[in-house]
Amino acid sequence: MIYAILEINGKQTWVQPGNFYDIDKVSAQPGDYIRMDKILFLRNKQEILIGQPCINKVYAKGKVLKHIKGRKITVFKMKPKKNMYSKNGHRQELSRVFIESINKSH
Repeated sequence: MIYAILEINGKQTWVQPGNFYDIDKVSAQPGDYIRMDKILFLRNKQEILIGQPCINKVYAKGKVLKHIKGRKITVFKMKPKKNMYSKNGHRQELSRVFIESINKSH
């Protein structure tokens, strides 16, 4: 079983090849391949590599499938006895990325 922990846009994500993940929007078009170099941890069958903070010469290759929006979050603020309230919504822009492989470059 191969898996890795990547840092993508300041967030750590546990990934496996062959699965897709929703990450913060990247500046690539759907169908483009992206290379993620910030690998913090890698388990490759019996081998375990831990970065300090990142592992050199290891990268993950992913394909951008599409750009989507996340679930709506309602932000409600109220000040008691002041007749002040506000209700806003937010939907985060995400990119769905298919992780094809985790490779070692020589």
